[in-house]
Amino acid sequence: MAKSVAVLMGGLSAEREVSLNSGRACAAALREAGYDVSEIDVSRDMGALVAALTPAPDAIFNALHGRWGEDGCVQGLLELLQIPYTHSGVLASSLAMDKVMAKTVVATAGVTSPEGRVIKAKDLENGDDPLPRPYVAKPLREGSSVGVRIVREGDNQPPITVHGWRPEQDILVEPFIPGRELTVSVMGDRALAVTEIRPLGEGFYDYDAKYSEDNTVAAVHVVPAEIPESTYDEAMSASLAAHRALGCRGVSRSDFRYDDTARQPGDLYYLETNTQPGMTATSLVPEQARHIGLSFPELCAWMVENAACDS
Repeated sequence: MAKSVAVLMGGLSAEREVSLNSGRACAAALREAGYDVSEIDVSRDMGALVAALTPAPDAIFNALHGRWGEDGCVQGLLELLQIPYTHSGVLASSLAMDKVMAKTVVATAGVTSPEGRVIKAKDLENGDDPLPRPYVAKPLREGSSVGVRIVREGDNQPPITVHGWRPEQDILVEPFIPGRELTVSVMGDRALAVTEIRPLGEGFYDYDAKYSEDNTVAAVHVVPAEIPESTYDEAMSASLAAHRALGCRGVSRSDFRYDDTARQPGDLYYLETNTQPGMTATSLVPEQARHIGLSFPELCAWMVENAACDS
């Protein structure tokens, strides 16, 4: 059993505040589980991070989200330091962060995704649509629905104006899939449950909805999802297939759209895999763990005990 654990949190991405919340919650849970825990707010100063990890703890709980913390960068440093860390390694983390690469890899396991293409943000400046409306536009390499926009009939402002994307930023555009939002967590070699996320009002499950202080204001989580048994089983299998195809370890969470208007094979569409999903009080992974009888401290302890290096 690992005794000393350093929790990495904060970081430099758009998800910094959520990472701080995740890190503090996980640190408290690990202390409750009996670990000696230190908390490290990660900055751009890698020398300071190395110093904070000297002497080395028994394990790292990586609660960073988004770029630099979830895309293989900090994982590479931890590999060099040879300190076991939670979640996926360098390659799986970098593959999953790139939405097109992730879908390409996961397709080899027979998992269906919406067909899309990558454009530059500046291509949306003049209001010229790359796809028939409605369609989804999102940054290619961000997590947790950061910057996602559904472009609908009647919208007047182009997405680049709304989100302030950089003109040369890579944007993935995909057809909008009607129906329901589903998500499935994988823990090791086991899919936990399927949750249906029902946004309230006219919105969708974007970054703000995921991480509002009271998630029930923005969306309702239904676990287990009230969907046909065959679709439930398909989502469980697809999430595990994505986890394995990408080479993930520890905990991951895959998101899907279920087009319940289609009623035909292929109505479940894979969107992305989050290799370091949120671990706040309103987060989906702890909620699904509770559904199978696993407390939050038990979940965090399992993740630490399964920390590893790839090399």
